Amino acid sequence: MFGLRGKKYVLSKRHFLLWILVTNIMVLLYHFSNQPPFKTVDSEEQTCPVSMYRKLKHNGTTSFLRPESNENKCSPKVNIMFMKTHKTASSTILNILFRFGEKHKLRFAFPDGRNDFLYPSPFRCSQVMDYKPGDCFNIVCNHMRFDHREVAKLLPPDAVYITILRDPVDLFESSFHYYHRAVPLTWKIRNQNKLAEFLNSPDTFYKKEAFNSFYLKNLQFFDFGFDNNLDVDDPYVTEAIASLSKHFHLVLLAEYFKESLILLKEQLCWSIEDVLYFKLNARRSSSVSRLTPELRAKAQKWNAIDWKLYHILTIHSGKRLKRMAWKE
Repeated sequence: MFGLRGKKYVLSKRHFLLWILVTNIMVLLYHFSNQPPFKTVDSEEQTCPVSMYRKLKHNGTTSFLRPESNENKCSPKVNIMFMKTHKTASSTILNILFRFGEKHKLRFAFPDGRNDFLYPSPFRCSQVMDYKPGDCFNIVCNHMRFDHREVAKLLPPDAVYITILRDPVDLFESSFHYYHRAVPLTWKIRNQNKLAEFLNSPDTFYKKEAFNSFYLKNLQFFDFGFDNNLDVDDPYVTEAIASLSKHFHLVLLAEYFKESLILLKEQLCWSIEDVLYFKLNARRSSSVSRLTPELRAKAQKWNAIDWKLYHILTIHSGKRLKRMAWKE
């Protein structure tokens, strides 16, 4: 009798477990059958060029080019990336761009809460004030550590890329004096002529991992987003400079600043009034040291990558300046 009751108990338990299993399956089926339709996410990143392409495609065209007037040979350029470099008179160019942008109500990509884009960190779109993926801007020009892929996300495809470079020896001398209080590496130099002592034995004082050390070696190469401590013969240096040559339409020369503004005017198809300026952040002549030929040679060797960068990127602008001089 007890055996029969035991078998009934086992059967009842099995039926109960089967009922639970079936119920759970029905609940799951009901749950998934009532889910909202799954939304696929476009794998293409939301950038300004993508946004513009979709807008133009919606309007029945895929051309980014604006028709030029028959009366003029060119139309004023309003989409501009100015790569602001250190100690190169770049603040004056910045002032020109701000004035032009304000006059024509252009949209600037401004840093979020600072004067720069978290320099010396590499540039990211998220550093732009109120940025949303797909946003388009006319002008990007504040200090940054350049990254072309990130910058290109903010600008239309017809944007003009411009920068300004300076003789690396003069820039190094200026940077050494201007930033010495922000670079602890220079604090232990006791000689009255700190620059000369540093150049006579740079490896004694320089440590690449030290705070703000980038101000003391190949600063322009660093500003463009690359490793300033590479050997000048490293293939990566050549590749990096070649990529910059490809991306930048105009390289101004600080040594020929006024003449470079004429090149800027021509490149952007602006009026002469658009490039008028007041010189900003210039050092007093009394504060500019005069390096001996020996020290200049040492400074050039110490900043060999910047010298290579300067030489290659300014070739085209130099030729244009020479043609300009011949016409005069």
